[in-house]
Amino acid sequence: MAEMDGGGCGHGLRAEEMEAVAIAVSTVVLETMNEMSSSSRDVAKQLLVQLCVALSSGVFPRQTSRWWIKRRTGGTWEDLRQSDDATDEYYRQKLHMSMAMFKQIVAALAAFVEKKVTHYRTPLPAEQVIAFALYRWAFGETYESGTSAFGIGRVTGLQAVRDVTSALLRVYLDTIKWPVGRRRAQILRTFCDKGFPNCFGAIDCTHIYIDKPADAPSANYYDRNHKFSVQAQVVVDLDLRILDVHVGYPGSVHGVRVLHNSQLWRRAQTGELFDTAPENLSHGVVTLGYLLGDNGYPVACPWIVQPYGGIDQGPVEERFDNRQKVARGCVEKAFGRLKCMWRLFLRTHKTNLETLPQQFVAVCTLHHILLDAGIDFDENLLWEVGPDGVRRRVDLAIVGGGGGGQPQSSNVEGELLRNVLRDRLALM
Repeated sequence: MAEMDGGGCGHGLRAEEMEAVAIAVSTVVLETMNEMSSSSRDVAKQLLVQLCVALSSGVFPRQTSRWWIKRRTGGTWEDLRQSDDATDEYYRQKLHMSMAMFKQIVAALAAFVEKKVTHYRTPLPAEQVIAFALYRWAFGETYESGTSAFGIGRVTGLQAVRDVTSALLRVYLDTIKWPVGRRRAQILRTFCDKGFPNCFGAIDCTHIYIDKPADAPSANYYDRNHKFSVQAQVVVDLDLRILDVHVGYPGSVHGVRVLHNSQLWRRAQTGELFDTAPENLSHGVVTLGYLLGDNGYPVACPWIVQPYGGIDQGPVEERFDNRQKVARGCVEKAFGRLKCMWRLFLRTHKTNLETLPQQFVAVCTLHHILLDAGIDFDENLLWEVGPDGVRRRVDLAIVGGGGGGQPQSSNVEGELLRNVLRDRLALM
């Protein structure tokens, strides 16, 4: 009698039908007890006692467990394979998506992760391979504990993550892309409503913490937070969609160097990035487009608008900085949703530096898929209880611009654009 439910009956039978079945089973057992060994008779007696208790109390085993009853099965994968009223909630808990969403992803990726049947082995089903990769990204489990929960070996787990990463990047190739057409017009309109006409998005970097690398100069990855990390640079719009991602530079490198070595910088320098109609602002200033950034980006870059900073601000500059910070907050929100749902990239973990960039782009792709599907984000994931028992927001490891002093470098074009935007916001 493994799981009992106080609801009365299960298996689709009424109580009187269950009683009739139980009596018939008891009769057969009693008639055959003389032919059993002594040990078998003892077992049969115990089963009959349990059956009589169930009959007298009106309690019978259910075919499916209630959602409030914790399962006791063979691990995470076995729980995900169940089909009962607890399953969908379990998918949301373990994979941060509904079962229907998971099946949709499986249908899209299956052809790229399925292995051929050979004389030596029966390949794992595609859904098990995909579920393992999602589970590892969602919980940051080590390969040892994660593969144990899925009943597979460590090498198989490593290969599963590689295969699912590759499949996501092939199937959802155009998920992360620079906006064009109607999508671009929508982004420009939403930023304009915030007081920033012709703004394409906000830019920032985050650290992805890793164990001390064994096959690379570790000093390069030792960042200012005294941890080993890799940097990821992203551009985000107000809907938290990632428009561009560049990941893989060591944590010790300054964010400006990451920018200068990215495809984003090269496209901006050649005039390919901001290809919308010019926006005529006051004082004769014309802009084709720009991004919002923090104090870490120099004003010498004319297409990144940063706050004024400093402690001796006038009310107009202070208003500009506040509005700029609110609009730029979409980057932090995107990092919060991305890294708290896929916690492998929130915690220090052992990784292959060659495959880490592809894995991060893969979870950025999942970020978009879940946004498009309307999957809600649980804000509780942004909080955790520290070793001291105090509840605090998780550290998203956003690189940031450091001190709030006045920038050291400048140019006329960048200053003019920022000043015009400042005056525009003063009138709103």
